[in-house]
Amino acid sequence: LAVEKAVQNWVQFEGNVFKFPGGGTMFPQGADAYIDELASVIPIADGSIRTALDTGCGVASWGAYMLKRKVLTMSFAPRDNHEAQVQFALERGVPAIIAVLGSIQLPYPSRAFDMAQCSRCLIPWTANDGTYLMEVDRVLRPGGYWVLSGPPINWKTYYKTWKRSKEDLKAEQSRIEELAESLCWEKKYEKGDVAIWQKKVNDKSCARKSDNFCQSSDDGDVWYKKMETCITPFPEVKSSDEVAGGELSKFPARLFDVPPRVRSGDVPGVTTESYEEDNKLWKKRVTNYKRIN
Repeated sequence: LAVEKAVQNWVQFEGNVFKFPGGGTMFPQGADAYIDELASVIPIADGSIRTALDTGCGVASWGAYMLKRKVLTMSFAPRDNHEAQVQFALERGVPAIIAVLGSIQLPYPSRAFDMAQCSRCLIPWTANDGTYLMEVDRVLRPGGYWVLSGPPINWKTYYKTWKRSKEDLKAEQSRIEELAESLCWEKKYEKGDVAIWQKKVNDKSCARKSDNFCQSSDDGDVWYKKMETCITPFPEVKSSDEVAGGELSKFPARLFDVPPRVRSGDVPGVTTESYEEDNKLWKKRVTNYKRIN
């Protein structure tokens, strides 16, 4: 990787150690500069964003640099001609799995992530009737953000470099825009190579053009389930300003608050009381470990 991907500056081999400068195709100035641009739109610094998903992550530079901003990123990439790139991430302590958006659902419950991003991840978002974007929507929380940097964004500048026609790239971006609208996502930003959408907090303020909703009732039953070409419905709300599924506290208060799923009784066998008891026990264990070590 240090040789084949040298132009992208993902990884450098110096002496007998690897160094990870945080480079990449979409952030040649380093991952920090790229994240700063995202943070001008997305409230990364105030604790609203705690969990993120990086699709087609390469060596997971973005996830590694999000850690110091107190955001936990799950990164995934397939095993390809560069072997298992995520091995680098794992050896650095960055959460990552070998995975691909194909025919099986991601192994995460619905509404698991505060944001998701694709940085030149080469996932065909418009293929298979938008199934892959629908899967991202499934795991994205109401009010969460989706970032797309790379093709087809900024196609007017790069269509010759990408060796694709203007018409083809324009149609691809238009289709992404249509899919985002059908998912109740609102575009918040587009500049240069980066576009950012925000998922609405509920479906009261969006006029869906599709009634193709998924019928599954168990948000957490996702292991080895086939991906469906359908839109995951928002949990029901009583008012237009209520966050579907319940509003989460900002980090670090979120660590010990009872999650909305538990408060509403959606997690079998777990009550508010049992959750709070577990919290007390956890704090006791951590205190003991600190004292011993």
